[in-house]
Amino acid sequence: MIRHMSPEHRYTDTAACAGFLAERLGPDLRVAAPLGLGKPHELLNALYRLTAEDPTRSLTLYTALSLTRPRPSAGLEARFLEPFLQRHFGPDAVDPQYALDQARGTLAANVAVHEFYMQSGALLRSGSAQRNYISQNYTHVARDLVPQDIQLLVQLVARRETAEGVRYSLSCNPDLTLDFLERMREAGKPRPLCVAVVHPQLPWLGGHAAVAEDFFDVELAPSALGPLFALPRQPVDLAEHALGMHASALVKDGGCLQIGIGALSDALVAALLLRQQNNVQWRRALVALDPRGCTHALAARMGGLMPLRQGLYGASEMVMDGFMHLQRGGVLKRRAWDELELEQKAASTRLPLDAPGGHYLRGAFFLGSRELYEWLAATEAEDPGAIDMCAVSNVNQLYGDHQALAALQRRGARFFNTCMMATLLGSAVSDGLEDGHVVSGVGGQYNFVAMAHELADGRSVLLLRSTRMGRSGVETNIRWNYGYTTIPRHLRDVYVTEYGVADLRGKSDSECIEAMLAISDARFLDALCAEAKSHGKLAADFQIPEAWRKHRPEYLREAMQPLQAKGLFGLFPFGSDFDATEQRLLPALGWLKNATPTWRGRWQLLRALAKPGAPVPDEAALLARMGLAQPRTLSERLQQRLMQAALRRDSAAD
Repeated sequence: MIRHMSPEHRYTDTAACAGFLAERLGPDLRVAAPLGLGKPHELLNALYRLTAEDPTRSLTLYTALSLTRPRPSAGLEARFLEPFLQRHFGPDAVDPQYALDQARGTLAANVAVHEFYMQSGALLRSGSAQRNYISQNYTHVARDLVPQDIQLLVQLVARRETAEGVRYSLSCNPDLTLDFLERMREAGKPRPLCVAVVHPQLPWLGGHAAVAEDFFDVELAPSALGPLFALPRQPVDLAEHALGMHASALVKDGGCLQIGIGALSDALVAALLLRQQNNVQWRRALVALDPRGCTHALAARMGGLMPLRQGLYGASEMVMDGFMHLQRGGVLKRRAWDELELEQKAASTRLPLDAPGGHYLRGAFFLGSRELYEWLAATEAEDPGAIDMCAVSNVNQLYGDHQALAALQRRGARFFNTCMMATLLGSAVSDGLEDGHVVSGVGGQYNFVAMAHELADGRSVLLLRSTRMGRSGVETNIRWNYGYTTIPRHLRDVYVTEYGVADLRGKSDSECIEAMLAISDARFLDALCAEAKSHGKLAADFQIPEAWRKHRPEYLREAMQPLQAKGLFGLFPFGSDFDATEQRLLPALGWLKNATPTWRGRWQLLRALAKPGAPVPDEAALLARMGLAQPRTLSERLQQRLMQAALRRDSAAD
């Protein structure tokens, strides 16, 4: 095994490096690569090609979250998205070829890809992905990799020349690399060949993420690499903003925050910033959404209504854009120290708030926008150590010799995660379907739920929309029962929908059912209530309060409209990667997408086509952006008419 790097093991040519690795390690490669951003796509593609072209070879890859650019469907979706994707990701973007082939069902026969977390919904129809998925808690992955005889670990890194010599930063992915190599050492197993692929755009982060030159055996520094994968910023609709408002009242000043990714998390961040920076408007909005005072009562008990004077400490498996916005907005500022005595002083307020050192954000991996990557680099340069990227075992669990310190750092913890569905009895469905198909993966959700129950004042808060659009129309996301669960009902804690908060901890089954009914969409209350009664879990004489009957989208819009008119609850609270024309097209395209799956929607669409109304301002420019200004084929003429109907539907209603 190579232990000290020498010039012959430094490469600038990816193909040459792949050839060396294939020759050195033999015909049956067993490779580990980080989840998400830290995968070196070009090197993995070269190894994949070598294997696919030679039936005497094999490749087994252990990884997660293989990021690929969206592949829009043909028609209007492609007309809208393809120019945007080309602009956003750039012409030099590189996808992992194995992931593209796996999604298409054309993965090379001598290649196996095992993932413990997948892009949400991306591989539901991939037989090989579904068969080779490994269901694991994030913190168990390093342990479970040890018996797999991994020969090769490849990872994107940042590189820095220092007075002491070359240093590398694991940057976006110290999460499993550090834990895995330590587990291999403890097991007395040979260390895999470790390859550092230097990416010039990757932010340098020190602390636990910084390693010495001899940590890696081979360096690959290509003259050209594709840009870092950057997530487009997502829209946040009114229901999601309402949910974020309820959730933001559960956050305790001076506490600890874990948040994931997606529109629900963005809504929570936006609401926390409103609470901090415009507390009067935030309170008015909360009153409008919580006229019965249920969320206010929970805020008094577990959260708060005032601005966050002490601020929050972030301890999250994933560092995403929301933490950047919270730090800039004066919310993420409570520092933690990795010395028990200092942390005890901080907890007892005997340590000055402006004491030097410490960190206000700890994470295991990061993924987000280009702005996030620039912020991380700038923060490290201006305030070294303020952001600590480290092993996932130091973020997602309390166990080990750091337990007392970790528990103290996470005082007042609120672990926010999302789920797809929940049951009336408090189980959560977050990553899979009852037929066994995997949507994404457990990731760290169980870890955070378990930690919340172990910490004296920690709470697990699961966020979900009360409904979704299904094949037959609107469906409830709160069910009586479901044939698969991610979080069992004995770990039930707090759920939040756009209609409020359900605190289930320590409650009886009937109390849990009532609490979940109270945050359900009114269109499904009677059926849910009847089913609970039929199973003897709800008293036969229970009556649905009339106030719950107003849990409908139209009442929610009515409550939020005056606040929206004042500039609150915008569709893109943190800016948009879409230009102004594209933002005007989004509502029309969204309406068309929601209309086509159901008979009622298709009937509305036919009515809009028959009576499309008057042209909207700049309609010609909107059609031109879609490439439909001058349709030439029957298909293009139909698409033009669909777009006109969708754009004009408001004027047609008037």
